[in-house]
Order: sequence, then C-alpha cells, then structure tokens
Amino acid sequence: MAEVLIGIAAGVIGGMGIGGGTILIPGIIFLLKIEQQTAQSINLLSFIPAATLAVFIHNKNKNIEKSILVPLIVSGMLGAVIGAVIAVRLNPSLLKKSFSGFLFIMGLYEIFSKKH
Repeated sequence: MAEVLIGIAAGVIGGMGIGGGTILIPGIIFLLKIEQQTAQSINLLSFIPAATLAVFIHNKNKNIEKSILVPLIVSGMLGAVIGAVIAVRLNPSLLKKSFSGFLFIMGLYEIFSKKH
C-alpha cells in the first residue's frame, strides 16, 4: 500500500512539472527502506511512463516551448550520464546527504523567492 501512495503523490507532483523524485526518492528510502542509489534508479524508471502522460497533456494544452527542446534534451542526456556515473560511485550516505541538501536549498529558494 505504501508503494501506491508514494506513486500517486510522486505522479501528482511530477505531473505539475515539479519533479516526482522529490517525493518518490525520500518515500522509497524512508518508508520502504531501500538504498539511495536503488531509489534513484527506481525514480528514473518510474519517471518514463509518468512523464510520457504529462508531456501528452502539456503538449495538448500548448504548454511546451518546442524551440528549446533539442538543446535541453541533448545536454540533459549528457548530464544524466555524468550524474549516473557519479551516483553509483558515491557512498550511499554522502549521496543521501547531498540529495537532502539540494532539496533543502530548493525549498528555501521557493519559500523566499519573489516570483508571483
């Protein structure tokens, strides 16, 4: 049951474009007691079908700026390779702390940014 609730929460957040991994990875680690690297791998695999559906809906509503897709996709793929190589080589504890710090900083940014 925990898997279903984590998946629904991650799907909702991911569908909004925020990134379901912000819910999925901590949920897998803390509720399912799975290592950080494995949780991140599961996140990447679960992201594919969820992202496909979200892209379809966002494209239907004309919310995609297609002129910037190619550079973002190519550089994102390069970054994914680099990130995966780093993630599998890092100590799980350090990876967990790095991810937590990143989420904390992004949370502070969102709270204190002056965006409307």
